Amino acid sequence: MKTFSDRSSATARLIDVAAGRVSADLLVRQGRWVNVHSGEVLPGHDVAIAAGRVAAVAPDLAYAIGPDTCVVDAANRYLVPGFCDAHMHIESGMVTVTGFARAVIPHGTTSMFVDPHEIANVLGMDGVRLMHDEAMGLPINVFVQMPSCVPSAPGLETAGAVFGAAEIAEAMTWPNIIGLGEVMNFPGVAAGDATLLGEIAATVKSNKTVGGHYASHDLGRPFAAYVAGGAADDHEGTRMEDTIARVRQGLRAMLRLGSAWYDVAPQIRAVTEAGIDPRYLVLCTDDSHAGTLVRDGHMDRVVRHAIAQGLKPVEAIRMASLNTAEHFGLERELGSITPGRRADLIISSSLVDIPIECVIARGEVVAKDGTLTTELEAFAYPESASNTVHVGRTLEATEFRVPAPAGLADGASVTARVIGVVESQAPTRALEATLGVHDGHVGIDVQADICHVSVVDRHHASGSIVNGFVSGFRYSEPCALASTVGHDAHQLIIAGTSTEDMALAANHLADVRGGFCFAASGVVRAVVPMPIAGLMSDQPAEIVAEQADALQAAMRACGCTLKDAHLLHTFLGLAVIPSLRISDKGIVDVDSFSLVPVIKEPA
Repeated sequence: MKTFSDRSSATARLIDVAAGRVSADLLVRQGRWVNVHSGEVLPGHDVAIAAGRVAAVAPDLAYAIGPDTCVVDAANRYLVPGFCDAHMHIESGMVTVTGFARAVIPHGTTSMFVDPHEIANVLGMDGVRLMHDEAMGLPINVFVQMPSCVPSAPGLETAGAVFGAAEIAEAMTWPNIIGLGEVMNFPGVAAGDATLLGEIAATVKSNKTVGGHYASHDLGRPFAAYVAGGAADDHEGTRMEDTIARVRQGLRAMLRLGSAWYDVAPQIRAVTEAGIDPRYLVLCTDDSHAGTLVRDGHMDRVVRHAIAQGLKPVEAIRMASLNTAEHFGLERELGSITPGRRADLIISSSLVDIPIECVIARGEVVAKDGTLTTELEAFAYPESASNTVHVGRTLEATEFRVPAPAGLADGASVTARVIGVVESQAPTRALEATLGVHDGHVGIDVQADICHVSVVDRHHASGSIVNGFVSGFRYSEPCALASTVGHDAHQLIIAGTSTEDMALAANHLADVRGGFCFAASGVVRAVVPMPIAGLMSDQPAEIVAEQADALQAAMRACGCTLKDAHLLHTFLGLAVIPSLRISDKGIVDVDSFSLVPVIKEPA
């Protein structure tokens, strides 16, 4: 087949194929054309493809068949546009860009709009450029949004890099940058922060899309101020009224179904019950770990779920194709099976279950019946990308305790702030608990489901350790989980019931250059090595999924029944989503965007 060409250079060839003067590279015969422009499903249509693009769609294009034309018989199955993920973080899959593509192509994903915010907070501009360049070498469309908030919460956390307007302006000149990644510091935008406004201005000047992130239920003045700041979309809605408010203000409402996010069902009611026009709604995953990709799928999973909530199939497909392309100004390139567009399509025998039986990307058959049929060459990351865990010393168990206020004797009690984990949700609760003092330290209460949580600086080897308390993991045995994945600053986060196991897990993780490590009763029980920036494995998604399964099994054996507990662990430091978090600077009250003491007062 011919190689993929840009639209201008391919135009003459597309015209010749459509006119019957030359043969197509590939012809898909006799399928039911899902037309997301008209909302129709049209039976008995062929699709002629040349130079990686659609040349023509018509009831009979047999005249485009030549001696070198590859013919794919759709056999009356549906021809669906390739799925687009409107907002997601590759690093959440725990694999590289290539590893992620290898996992999702068989699920019909042919376009992704990725925000490499995680690697940016570890490796800065170099990390973003590495993923940008890796994305450009793939056979599907992987567009990169330049991370906007590095760090995500200035003054409340320390990241491995700092971005400002100059860095954003530079990145806007890179060939594969599609816009600005989610602007998470929504209070900063509402307050008119000069750095954030400078980043937004640099993006707008480049005529590119500004990604939004408004993680608040307050739809009054703060929301109005945030929208006025220039964000074009938002994926943090969790309620029907959130979707309605965003669409009314001209924002694309991004409805997400990830590994730990289940926000489609409540928000789709804006269409199915409130009657909102769905053209400003798009579907996304935000964060999907390797196990979800391997077992449940990617955007095909999201589309099926949207249909199960009562959305018409063609509408759900449009929200994962044309609506997304239009949002990023790429409707002449992506999002539909129509002439001139990149030939990205799925062949499926059902518009409800949407089995992904054949995937064509840029005019090439890249997957059949769940199996990748094209070879993806591994991207070579430099050694510097695997040397990012800088703790500086061997950590001791005593360093993970919360000191008692001066003057309190053993047996006294204090009122402590406790981070309350909420199953399957990004927000946490700001809890309080009465805890006892022992040996000059504030103890935990395993019976009340309160354990230790600590953050260790792993970027600058400063020796900084911040300690606090967390509830929700339901550990019943001496154990601890450590991870170098800690949104968004990605410091080393450890939570557990035993400070000895906390030290063991953290030190072991430093030895393997990052990832996840679970220790229990003095023994390392499970490890997911992720040496690339301490965020990604260089192994295939299937292997990483097996390692993650073993990790979750080890956690369950110690009483943790929380769904996707290791993912919720990584969000303990997410200082841009309410309510209570922990960072290398202290306990963060996200509702007030301020640092607060872990001990409120003696009880």
